[in-house]
Amino acid sequence: MNKNITAPLDPNVIKDLNAGDMVFISGIIYTARDAAHERMDEALNKGNELPFNIKNNVIYYMGPSPAREGRPIGSAGPTTASRMDKYTPKLLDLGLGGMIGKGKRSDAVKEAVIRNEAVYFAAIGGAGALLSKAIVSSEVIAYDDLGTEAIRKLEVLNFPAIVVIDSKGNNLYETAIKAYCEI
Repeated sequence: MNKNITAPLDPNVIKDLNAGDMVFISGIIYTARDAAHERMDEALNKGNELPFNIKNNVIYYMGPSPAREGRPIGSAGPTTASRMDKYTPKLLDLGLGGMIGKGKRSDAVKEAVIRNEAVYFAAIGGAGALLSKAIVSSEVIAYDDLGTEAIRKLEVLNFPAIVVIDSKGNNLYETAIKAYCEI
């Protein structure tokens, strides 16, 4: 089913999402990859605040290429989500509403998604140039020294993604394989 949703995410909307739903996200999301996650974890371990309010927000695991003239961002495809798995349960426990990436997640992440009634979306890998067309604006808000791995605040309009793990723990990667094997 196709659904239009707004970020930051409304907890009631998250509850209505099901693994396999195609969504079009509009609003504000944030980018963070490996190095930014490590820095956020260090900040939390020192008792410091994160560089943005994580409550109900979405982190997109992405590091863009340079923007072409007249565009807010370059190619903006997802990176492998499992590289952030060691940091993700803590962020979910702090209120992170959702994540966008590609690939499978660990059992610890899946359990944290369920525990916090959050959601994991997948964006299509290899389609970064097309995905960038849904990004209206991009602003580095933290860790500028990390270059493409800096945290960015993105305004998106109809950003396409697929619900992979819903708040009830249904996992599209598992159910799709099972359904395929039954054919």
